[in-house]
Amino acid sequence: MMKIRMTLAAMAATILALASGLEMNAGTPKVRTGIEVLEARGFDGLKGKRVGLVTNPSGIDHNLRSTIDILSNAEGVELVALFGPEHGVRGDAYAGDKVGDSVDPATGVKVYSIYGKFREPSQEMLDGIDIMVYDIQDVGTRSYTFISTLGLVMRACAKKGIEVMVLDRPNPLGGNKIEGCNVEPGFYSFVSEFEIPYVYGLTVGELAIMINEEGMNRGQNGYEPHLKCKLSVVPMEGWKRSMTYLETGLPWILPSPNIPYPQSAINYPVSGIAGEFFNYLNVGVGYTIPFAVFAAEWIDADALKAELDNYNLPGIAFRTIHYKPVGGAFQGKLLHGVEFYFTDYEAAEISITQFYVMQAVNRLYPDHNPFVVSESRIGMFDKVCGTDYVRKAFSKRLEVSDMIDYWHKDADKFRALSRKYYLYK
Repeated sequence: MMKIRMTLAAMAATILALASGLEMNAGTPKVRTGIEVLEARGFDGLKGKRVGLVTNPSGIDHNLRSTIDILSNAEGVELVALFGPEHGVRGDAYAGDKVGDSVDPATGVKVYSIYGKFREPSQEMLDGIDIMVYDIQDVGTRSYTFISTLGLVMRACAKKGIEVMVLDRPNPLGGNKIEGCNVEPGFYSFVSEFEIPYVYGLTVGELAIMINEEGMNRGQNGYEPHLKCKLSVVPMEGWKRSMTYLETGLPWILPSPNIPYPQSAINYPVSGIAGEFFNYLNVGVGYTIPFAVFAAEWIDADALKAELDNYNLPGIAFRTIHYKPVGGAFQGKLLHGVEFYFTDYEAAEISITQFYVMQAVNRLYPDHNPFVVSESRIGMFDKVCGTDYVRKAFSKRLEVSDMIDYWHKDADKFRALSRKYYLYK
């Protein structure tokens, strides 16, 4: 299994290559995604049907052709409707912005928003559709809303008897990381739609099958009847569970503005929960390395690094960093803190890292308790964690030992369950 050692020079090279449009790996990619497999099969399952498509700019082939354009030009396939999740089908809406209905100028196909007034297609939007295709690059962490959109689309289609076809793509974290407790009753939401761990180790196709077969698709309140849809998955060719995204040879198209690089997807579960707090730590959003740092104006970077080094966290190392964000709430402020790197990605427990950082910050600066300085974000913290137990246990002393067993309690059981739905070794 690959061990990631991302040096500053390697990161700089990665950014340069991505920014200049160069492919990270020359030649034919090792992996063919679902859309390419579907095309090679002559669009079997779509020919002669009126097709709806849920996608965004990450839905491409290795030559950067959009799935929208591929299906629109496919002989015998009638693309009749597009459905825009967060950020829209062409990526022209920023994070959190409501998406409106429109017409796609390139194809003339009607675009329906499912990130605005509606979070799932209405039954009227589905009129005239024979099959719904889903093609979005997943991020691999539960709190990203694309898998929630998938589940709600599956529910809407189940009500109308419409088949759903998922075009599979890699999990950028690989297929072996499973971390965090399951979502609990009372905490289902658009950022915690299913009873799965925070990091779930499945491709979007595998997850769709599991949701469908295990009765998990119960709507955002978690208490509605499970609706099972007619589901098909077009699997990838060449993907292995041990692969992170850079190993696939595929180009990375940012699925959302704050996930610009494949490494950003890996970094997101390391710092994203801590980043939910306002007036606390900047995690790199608004700077060039989103989710790769923990910093604030009032932090002594050397002291924070020393405290974290004392923890001897497996597979992860820290260096001091000083920077000024170019956007967001910390724009123009000189921040001090740490940047993290994986010395052994396989050994690292990625999602627990942010709790150790909060512990270290609290030991050094007890007046900056996130649950006090950003009290208004407690509800979102609970939603993202999928439970209030983590907050209640952790906020008393901000010591990881008070919550780590609970955070890990569901991982082994979920791993055993999810193996039934593996499409790849």
